[in-house]
Amino acid sequence: MKVTFKINYRTCYGQQIAIEGLPGKESPIILSPKNDGDWILEHQLDYDSEKSFQYRYLMIDNNVGTTLYEFGWRTFRPVKYQPEEIFIHEYWKPTVSPLNTMYSSAFKSVIFNRKNRDKIQHLTSPQIEDGKVSVRVSIPLVRVKPEHYVAVKFVGLMPENDIIVPLSDENFPVWSAEFVIDKPTQYSEYKYCICNKSTGRVVLEEYLSRYFQPTVGVNGFYFLNDEDFKFPRYPWKGAGVAVPVFSLRSTDGMGVGEFLDLIKLIDWAKSVGLRMIQLLPVNDTVQTHTYTDSYPYGCVSVFALHPIYLRVSEMGILSDEVNDSYISHKAELNALEKIDYEVVMNLKSRLFKIIYDSNKHAFLQEPEYQKFYENNQQWLKSYAVFSYLRDLYGTADTSKWGKYSVYSQSVVDEFCKPEYERFDDIAIHFFIQYHLHLQLKKVSDYARENGIVLKGDIPIGISRNSVDAWVKPQLYHLDLQAGAPPDDFSDDGQNWGFPTYNWDEMAKDNYAWWRARLKKMSEYFDAYRIDHILGFFRIWSISTSQIRGIMGVFNPVMPIDRKEFSDKGINFSFDRFCKPYIREHILRKLFDEDTGYVKHLFFDEYAQGCFNFKEEFNTQQKIEGYFKVLGVSGPEDLLKFQKMKQSLLYLATEVLFIPDDKNPDKFHPRHSLFKTYSFKELDPNVRQAVSDLYNDYYYHRSEGLWKRQAEIKLPALTNSTEMLVCGEDLGMIPACVPEVMKELNILSLEIQRMPKEPRVEFGRPASYPYLSVATPSSHDTSNIRAWWEEDRARSQRFLNNMLGQNRAVPYFCEVSVVKEIIFQHLYSPAMWAVFPIQDLLGMDELLRHPKPQEERINVPSESNHYWRYRCHISTDTLLAATALNGLISSMLHMSGRDDAY
Repeated sequence: MKVTFKINYRTCYGQQIAIEGLPGKESPIILSPKNDGDWILEHQLDYDSEKSFQYRYLMIDNNVGTTLYEFGWRTFRPVKYQPEEIFIHEYWKPTVSPLNTMYSSAFKSVIFNRKNRDKIQHLTSPQIEDGKVSVRVSIPLVRVKPEHYVAVKFVGLMPENDIIVPLSDENFPVWSAEFVIDKPTQYSEYKYCICNKSTGRVVLEEYLSRYFQPTVGVNGFYFLNDEDFKFPRYPWKGAGVAVPVFSLRSTDGMGVGEFLDLIKLIDWAKSVGLRMIQLLPVNDTVQTHTYTDSYPYGCVSVFALHPIYLRVSEMGILSDEVNDSYISHKAELNALEKIDYEVVMNLKSRLFKIIYDSNKHAFLQEPEYQKFYENNQQWLKSYAVFSYLRDLYGTADTSKWGKYSVYSQSVVDEFCKPEYERFDDIAIHFFIQYHLHLQLKKVSDYARENGIVLKGDIPIGISRNSVDAWVKPQLYHLDLQAGAPPDDFSDDGQNWGFPTYNWDEMAKDNYAWWRARLKKMSEYFDAYRIDHILGFFRIWSISTSQIRGIMGVFNPVMPIDRKEFSDKGINFSFDRFCKPYIREHILRKLFDEDTGYVKHLFFDEYAQGCFNFKEEFNTQQKIEGYFKVLGVSGPEDLLKFQKMKQSLLYLATEVLFIPDDKNPDKFHPRHSLFKTYSFKELDPNVRQAVSDLYNDYYYHRSEGLWKRQAEIKLPALTNSTEMLVCGEDLGMIPACVPEVMKELNILSLEIQRMPKEPRVEFGRPASYPYLSVATPSSHDTSNIRAWWEEDRARSQRFLNNMLGQNRAVPYFCEVSVVKEIIFQHLYSPAMWAVFPIQDLLGMDELLRHPKPQEERINVPSESNHYWRYRCHISTDTLLAATALNGLISSMLHMSGRDDAY
């Protein structure tokens, strides 16, 4: 069989287009370049004509020795037809295109899901007629409403002058049709169009016209595989709501939001025209059985779901006595303004045990459970044993588990056998996770059925006291802590306490841990947010001897060599530059009348007025440890010693450079060193030289390294599922980040009060990129109304400069101001505008919270923040909020975010 391939791709000098996958050819075959960017290959296939084959294109760049493939939603192109001659005419699918996001499951399987396919034409075998040419046209197109279909309009191709040929969506998102023509040498003009099934209305794509000539002999087959339907309207835009599951309030819950509460939220979102519900992480975080477990980013398993989200009444039947008690406790907890995490978890845990004991024999025999167990046992068994040992030893710190401190698969397998004497203590976790799966899957299926995208959250780290770290400690640097340098969230930086990833080890199995994690997540979600995506370029790494994030360094990074100091004219001294700069006048300023006491207890005076920490206090961890065991007699002493501790912790950061942990002759400038006494008291020429090294280190020298790191790691995530990917790219952003995110079709996050441009105070939604998520606030910030009240002068500038109003700023954020801010975001070019539910409620005078400060979810600078926010109105009230819902619907309609097109 003779087959001719023709593809259009405009190359540069040194680049070639090749094809691979053809039968009998192990190496790629180079195509021949023609005019106007066309590449041609005429090839004779000599093999069983009953078989199909598949192929793919690649671009070989001989200039740099790299290979580029097309956008990966269709890795190989199949061909099932085997006539004597085939001509395949198609177009390269670029890897960087806003249209690529449309092939994510968020659009393909949810928003534009075609439940009932139209098999307009039979597309499984060639339709060849003697003396004629058979033609098959196809185009990938996701953005089509259920009541519409795609067609192709030809001019002068057949005896009828203009014809419209309906295309089948049997292989959606590819639309195809076949027909025969008797003028194979004639150039044909055509356009694709979208047709309404009911009205017959035809909307042509925005093209002057497409043209083709079926250059194939009679009795041959001509494939025309097109790309990029040109919509005559603006790019698709949608809107969503961000809400933590735990914050939902309903009469069915038990003092906390539960997965099944999302059903009514989905109903509400659909009724007003929102298309996305964005959640915080929902993985298990139980380490201490205290309120600190409320931190949703400290997961003990990246696979297990949090038991707090279970609806007890759906798990099994309770006795009348237990049920009466359950109802009573439920009413009490539902009446609380905020979540009482410990009480809720303790009560639910008791009920889980009661229900398990009553149902365990039948449960273990359920076919659906056994299927769940079979599909998830790789993580489920180790998680259940971890949870059992955590409770047995009273700690999630695996180093304190004696003979079980080191993970053993054989021990886990033994514990999970039904004949093990404590099997019930293991199996209850199977029971809980199975019901969590059932309830979240029910929600997920309901959301997909109703065209609502559920968006999950991928935390950047894991807890060091976690199943994952216990099972495969080699995947993590447990002697280091991940965090973030100082930014708008915290002047001291952030120390999250998570171990950093051992990327070299993860790469050995092609990031199998990440791929499995994302695959599990895709069972429930069709979009996800990568928390702190900057960590995939370089992570802020902090020694476990330190507490404050400001003492971290980037990893990987190109540190400063000792020689660079001398090249800059700096007489480098390790003691002056790398040890805390502590002088008499600094101590007196910080400690006042307690200076003498502090000097005697914590410091050695090595020269007149110059001090070093004593060895027992020379790290932040040692200082913290001393004050942790220090007895305090009363509130005044407590306040005094707290202030003393904070000042000592600060003095430990009074350094200019942090030595590299691998090479003693390399150094990292401490972030924000300009604010230190040590820097301010340098010679002016030395200050300038240090500034030059600092700016080069943080903004220039490692950009290429960081870009390469992300281009290696991030595809492991983005290619592992079809979910839509969004990145939280906030903070100290390397210059290469936008380029890499665009290459990988990852949406950026745009928060108006945290603009990406360093020279502006507020971001302008009208200038946001299309591939982005626009939001006025997030779970890490105050909401619009609380932010408005924090700084009156700033709010005045915002009112004048961003809203164009010249009046005096009102103290309270008026309904009209909230509406205007939300309108700005709705009208932005961003693909998604997502609003915290607190901000949407702020548009209604009757529904808004009387104290907006109470609506804050998290304060990043507080390492032990209690995550206990609850929405002050129920999902039922939200569904019945006629005025607010009408307003949201109207705003979405006016901004074009309620239309599937």
